[in-house]
Amino acid sequence: MIRYIETPFSEEESLSVLNKFARSWFTKNFKELTPPQRYSFKLIGQKKSLLVTAPTGSGKTMSGFLSIISRLFDYSIEGKLESKVYCLYISPLRALNNDIQRNLTRPLEEIYAMIKKEKGTDVIKENIKQVTIGVRTGDTTQKERAAMLKHPPNILVTTPESLAILLNSSKFVENMKSIEYVIIDEIHELANNKRGVHLSLSIERLADITEKKFTRIGLGATLYPIEEAAKYLVGYDEGKPNDCTVVDASWSKKFDVLTFSPVKDVIHSSDRRIEELMYKELNRIITKSKTTLIFTNTRSGTERVVFNLKRRFKYGEDIAAHHGSLSRESRLEVEEMLKKGALKCAVTSTSLELGVDIGSVDYVVQLGSPKSVTRAIQRVGRAGHSYNETAKGEVIALNRDDLVECTVMLHSALEHRLDSFVVPQNALDVLAQHIVGMALVKKWDVDEAYELIKRVYAYKDLERGDFMSLINYLAGNYVGLESRRVYGKIWYDEKEKVFGKRGKYTKVIYMLNLGTIPDEVAVNVMMASNKKKWVGNIEEEFLMKLKPGDVFALGGHLYRFEYSRAMKCYVSEANAASPTIPPWFSEQLPLSYELANYIGEFRLGLFNLLEEEMKAGNALKGKMPKAIEKFLDGFPMDENAKAAIYNYFVEQILFTKYIPNRDMLIIEGTNDISSDKYYLIFHSLFGRRVNDTLSRAFAIKMGEAIGEDIGVMVSDNGFMLVFDEKPRIGYERISKIIKDLYTEPLEDMLKSNIRNTELMKRRFRHAAARGFMILRNYKGWKIGVSRQQINSQLILKAVEEMDINFPILKETYREILNDVMDLPRAKEVLERIKKKDLKWDLINTPLPSPFAHNLMTFGHADVIMMKDRRRYLKQLHKMVMKRIDESG
Repeated sequence: MIRYIETPFSEEESLSVLNKFARSWFTKNFKELTPPQRYSFKLIGQKKSLLVTAPTGSGKTMSGFLSIISRLFDYSIEGKLESKVYCLYISPLRALNNDIQRNLTRPLEEIYAMIKKEKGTDVIKENIKQVTIGVRTGDTTQKERAAMLKHPPNILVTTPESLAILLNSSKFVENMKSIEYVIIDEIHELANNKRGVHLSLSIERLADITEKKFTRIGLGATLYPIEEAAKYLVGYDEGKPNDCTVVDASWSKKFDVLTFSPVKDVIHSSDRRIEELMYKELNRIITKSKTTLIFTNTRSGTERVVFNLKRRFKYGEDIAAHHGSLSRESRLEVEEMLKKGALKCAVTSTSLELGVDIGSVDYVVQLGSPKSVTRAIQRVGRAGHSYNETAKGEVIALNRDDLVECTVMLHSALEHRLDSFVVPQNALDVLAQHIVGMALVKKWDVDEAYELIKRVYAYKDLERGDFMSLINYLAGNYVGLESRRVYGKIWYDEKEKVFGKRGKYTKVIYMLNLGTIPDEVAVNVMMASNKKKWVGNIEEEFLMKLKPGDVFALGGHLYRFEYSRAMKCYVSEANAASPTIPPWFSEQLPLSYELANYIGEFRLGLFNLLEEEMKAGNALKGKMPKAIEKFLDGFPMDENAKAAIYNYFVEQILFTKYIPNRDMLIIEGTNDISSDKYYLIFHSLFGRRVNDTLSRAFAIKMGEAIGEDIGVMVSDNGFMLVFDEKPRIGYERISKIIKDLYTEPLEDMLKSNIRNTELMKRRFRHAAARGFMILRNYKGWKIGVSRQQINSQLILKAVEEMDINFPILKETYREILNDVMDLPRAKEVLERIKKKDLKWDLINTPLPSPFAHNLMTFGHADVIMMKDRRRYLKQLHKMVMKRIDESG
């Protein structure tokens, strides 16, 4: 049962659960308890499983640990503390693990010193031992591992992958049977992905071997829905969630945030002027603050900002970059300098978003939208390190869609509205790993194993048939796989319903290949007409979005995708064509579904006010009406942003009489301004993953209706179908297509569509590697990604001919449709249309409307470089304003 606790305990109640040494240490070092500590000390002292959600700097670490430290010193004073693991702490970040060890070493040493001071020589007589802590990750040396096996720490700090290895280390696992507490930190970064699913299986396997039921403690910054995270943490028993108490101190920290626009007119201001004013604002913030943290979303953006700040304002080593492409040593050096207050400014992509201790930051700047309310809160929350300080920050936006998005995003944060996350369900590739791991430990009755797995929230609804198909695959019972070098990893006795490990190399395969993060490398782009001519590199994630005929820009030139072989992409020149895939598509974070809905609400509110003004006969061009000014004043933005947003909406309503919003889907038919191409633009504000799903479905049905292939462009705010010339498409035909989409099986249609795509080929390799169908490492030899891809494509062909429901193939489709795309929410959108909760209309415009301009710039032949994009935007805007002026 999941229950919330709303009333905090008094300070005395909270501290009373600590022994006198732990209590004395805490009161000497801290003036007061933070909000989460007023709940957690007592509840953990009572051994209640607990989920704590609280902002950065609110004392979460001490919230989770102090009652445990007190209990372990009780054991020590009683002479009962053994050389065993009592508390397991798991974090997704190695750097955070090292922080935890450093931060806990001090209280452990100082509390023990207090005990020694009082007890004197009795410490030795009474066998009062120091409580120990140790870190076990991939960085731990063989010597350190051997020492840890001999003298295991009482508090073990580790990562999800290292825990999975330890569960199959027969000697060390004996030291883990005494575990009484398991802490999962940064739970929001684990619960929504396969790495977190992998961890939850490890936790249930650990629960199966411990001597008694352990207390589970989850720590996270921003979680919604909290119940989902709680179920993930505690698991299920007989179809119901285990007991968990939720402490929601998410909003105990105040925020002071703003959307900033360098100029009022983002259309006509020059690039040089916008850039100059943006860097002037950054310098103003850095100068007035002791420490500033700047997020850029991309690694290239991080390097560019650092270079420009140093060049323009003569900064030296007091400004530094931090991102994943830098060496571990460089990143650690930046983190240490931040802690010491030796940096004026750190610029990062995403790598400082999580809870690594970076000391006190005065101000956070986000360049461009982080695409989610939750992510914005996590980043701005790095400012004001203690819980009673206000987190201050601003988002600098450089185009009109971003201004709207960022303003609504920050307003949603202030209103305590978050994006939701979903725990991936029934991931069969991850489960395959754990079945092999379980088999290495002992012989399992299949019913016993099935029941253990169903105790994991992510597998509570696992069908017996899927479980048994995995058992049969892993046992080598699918005829034909051995010819593709896919061999059995377990044996299965069908008569006795028992399985166990198979072969002497299975443990080596498991240890060297476990984990969920796929190997990815850059893809070489080669000319199809001259296979030795290298054009450049693209990311594999970008290649996944391509289909034959797609056109993309690389190095200032346009290329048409022809085909791929392993890790090579073959192209032809496409100088006269239009791009179908924007160059940033694989790099930019996708807009969340919730934030898209919040923007839809904002659009609806402003649309209603604009309509009222028009009905009253008031002119919209010129001075902003008071009612609208009052509405916009309720959102966190500067005067430039307010003016830019107002003009954007006025132009849209004067040009089309419509503002696409939460309750109205506008489909806009329009012409290209310089060719015969025709566009059908869906102003579908549902986020990129839902738009990706819907765009494929509409393109399939539209293609069937007119008998030709249709180009597709997808963005966060909509998608566009591209035709070589204007087709015969009217309201009735679109109405029939929409009806077909909510009556026909959408999943089957999309599966057929993605079958031969790069997305399918690459994602199958990922799933096959997780499911041990292909190996990344064999007997210590690393297998290259190119070889993995070739092997996986041969296996894919074999399993499709063998069984369309083969578990790894089934999982690939599930991952693409639910994790990459968003099939469930796409169905929700279609259901809303069916129920008429979401209305739609088809409008025809002589040229693209203002809300379509950003999408248009990524699909036009003349738009390759950023300067081309701005020139094209100005051209479109000028034509729209001329039409508005002519219509009066």
